[in-house]
Formats: sequence, C-alpha cells, structure tokens
Amino acid sequence: MAKKTVASLQTSSKRLTKAIKMVKSPKSGAYTFTESVMTPEEVDGWLSKK
Repeated sequence: MAKKTVASLQTSSKRLTKAIKMVKSPKSGAYTFTESVMTPEEVDGWLSKK
C-alpha cells in the first residue's frame, strides 16, 4: 500500500525524491503516513521494507 509522490526535488547537483508510505499501526489498526526524502535509487528498497 505505498506509492511514490509525483514531485521530485532538485538541489544543486543532486536529484532527490520524496516518498510517502502508508503504515498500519499494530496497536490501534489505524493507518499513518511516513515521509522520507531520498535519492531515486533508494525509493524501491525503502518502500519494500516493513
């Protein structure tokens, strides 16, 4: 249940992507969103982690 955001951020010479992942809380069962800014190569690995 995760998806990449469309926007990509650019700073000086590095390309960065902001990824948002929906995570289900084990205690309450509610969903929360986790955000992270990283290089495009790291996004798939970050989204596949639980």
